[in-house]
Amino acid sequence: MVSKLLGLPRLIKKIILSSADFVMAVLCLFFALSLRFGYMDAHISFIALCMYAVIPVVGLHIIGFYKGVARGFFDALMGKVLQLFFVLILLYEAILYFDVFPIMPRSVPILFLFLFFIWLWNSRLTIKELLTRWQNNGIEHQQDATEIDNVVIYGAGHAGQKLLDGLKNSHKYNVVAFVDDDPQLTGAYILGKRIYAAQDLIEVVDELHVAQVFLAVPSISRARKRQIINKLADISIKIKELPSLQEIADEKVTVSHMRKIDILDVLDRQTVEPDECLLARNITKKNVLVTGAGGSIGSELCRQIIKNKPQCLVLYELSEFALYSIHQELLAKQKRNPDYQETQIIALIGNVTNEDKLYRVCQEYSIQTVYHAAAYKHVPIVEFNPFEGLINNTKGTYHCARAAIRAEVDTFVLISTDKAVRPTNVMGATKRLAELTCQGLSKVSTRTCISMVRFGNVLGSSGSVVPVFTKQIEQGLPITVTHPDVTRYFMTIPEAANLVIQAGAMAKGGEVFVLDMGNPVKIVDLARRMIHLSGCEVKDERHPNGDIEIVFTGLRPGEKLYEELIIGDDNIEATEHPLIMQAMEHSFPLQDIEAVLTHTPDRAKENDVVWLKSQLTTFVVGYRQDDAQTI
Repeated sequence: MVSKLLGLPRLIKKIILSSADFVMAVLCLFFALSLRFGYMDAHISFIALCMYAVIPVVGLHIIGFYKGVARGFFDALMGKVLQLFFVLILLYEAILYFDVFPIMPRSVPILFLFLFFIWLWNSRLTIKELLTRWQNNGIEHQQDATEIDNVVIYGAGHAGQKLLDGLKNSHKYNVVAFVDDDPQLTGAYILGKRIYAAQDLIEVVDELHVAQVFLAVPSISRARKRQIINKLADISIKIKELPSLQEIADEKVTVSHMRKIDILDVLDRQTVEPDECLLARNITKKNVLVTGAGGSIGSELCRQIIKNKPQCLVLYELSEFALYSIHQELLAKQKRNPDYQETQIIALIGNVTNEDKLYRVCQEYSIQTVYHAAAYKHVPIVEFNPFEGLINNTKGTYHCARAAIRAEVDTFVLISTDKAVRPTNVMGATKRLAELTCQGLSKVSTRTCISMVRFGNVLGSSGSVVPVFTKQIEQGLPITVTHPDVTRYFMTIPEAANLVIQAGAMAKGGEVFVLDMGNPVKIVDLARRMIHLSGCEVKDERHPNGDIEIVFTGLRPGEKLYEELIIGDDNIEATEHPLIMQAMEHSFPLQDIEAVLTHTPDRAKENDVVWLKSQLTTFVVGYRQDDAQTI
């Protein structure tokens, strides 16, 4: 029967609802008169009763009350009804004053409209609730009950209540309780959902068979969030969160805003607010060039740079697709934000080994700051293609920096890596040789300030394990880790780019800046945390029926168990920024490195890998050759 009613034409449904409202209006007016006189008698004719009762129904048609869908009823609509009834009270008083209709006591219209408002509110809420239950029952018959997750909302404040409201019509989530840090709320109820104490979270999850926890505390600190996550670390449960207060400003909080926990929240790492003066020093109202602009770091540098309003931003990239992607993204940002519209954005295809082209670009666009992010960074790939790594990473850096010096660019910043420290792979060795090249060029440059910024893994980059693990978990595949003891440093791409800009602004020339990466993280521990956060259980000897297995594949060619950020133990100094340090490291005369780079093309034609590795051994402290196959 419900299906038949819902299938009726809208005009028929409007007639049914308005007719029901008219009947109730007559009854409400009759009861209002009876209450006024103290006994069941209207004191006016039935025709007069209907004439008075039809007025509010006509008014509801005029304000579009019957155009709304009953199942989508909401409070704002009743606000319009209140305004209408206020006008109707004045109209009734005027009718009674001028004796247009049969006389009745002047207090009756107020009482009548009050009763009729209660009817309208409750009838629409009842219809909405009945339709919702009918729809949910239909879905439950079609779906397995196991597909509906029990959810606990952490945070009983405004955001949590809005989230509960947004989840009411969800067919995937069933909110069973709230959890909150405020002890005064413990034991209270919100729309029938009990609020539990934060310390009882584990018991609540266990007793109520909770599958997911939604963090609805936008103002929560990262440290407090980590405490909550750590409390749930041994339970296979999904954790999602609302965005920060700034991100959800002026938006209605709904389940669509929920997102997965930032992986940084499970790492023991604190961030520091950036120094706006350092961010603006080499960028604001200046012409900036980014090489490798389509890569993970390069593209994030571009996003951070445009926020600081340069006069011109030149994107230099070899991959056409990567260049197109970041160029379109920045143009879209520029269109949405009027603050960015004065910046000229130029997209150029080019190779960093083409010094003449780079020189022309710097001259044509009067470049003042260069961020050199172009590099081959995948360890196994470069290990099997060593000459390509040397030509792109070292020789490319040499030509890029020389072009900047020739064009009298003010600042040149090389993006380096922790793999350059005592490397066991060609990629790291070529990046250290690139640092040495910049150190050598810095000594002969009188105008261009050249510096290097060295840091570890960035979460979410094309070379990071996080997207690989995420994909394996989503597909239900085993997570592949090279070794049980392998550890890495981590930070987010935005933070790394942010610190690179600030470090470059502090340079005087020749410095190797090292970013504070926090504490190293065991990759296997990171894998376990990601499995738990996805709501799965690690499959191992203790849990043979688990969901995701961790498989150790062995170290890849050139891979180290532990990464380092500085070459020596005592050659590190603090800077004005708490997360940026300066390494004091040995360098070589520029002509010695230039001799290697000069012979590189000829040796590459012969694929003389023995010569290449001998040169890396000579210049790069700690580099150890291996027996990796090369092509």
